[in-house]
Amino acid sequence: QEVLDNLQSIHGALLRMNRSIQAEGTFGIIKYDRRYKRIVRRGLDSVRVEIFLVSIGHNLYKIYNKQMRLREVA
Repeated sequence: QEVLDNLQSIHGALLRMNRSIQAEGTFGIIKYDRRYKRIVRRGLDSVRVEIFLVSIGHNLYKIYNKQMRLREVA
């Protein structure tokens, strides 16, 4: 009953509305912009390494873009 009351309240409706319009953020960028849709490796350790490498690549790309923006301003 408490959950239903929270969902039907105005505050709950605002939270649901905000959640539905938020983008996926980093995961959306990796999936759609980088076209990385599927983990290819098998085994927990291999999957961890693959996700780790994808994350490093994403972070390096962000650092590179930030440096290029700073060079354009200077």
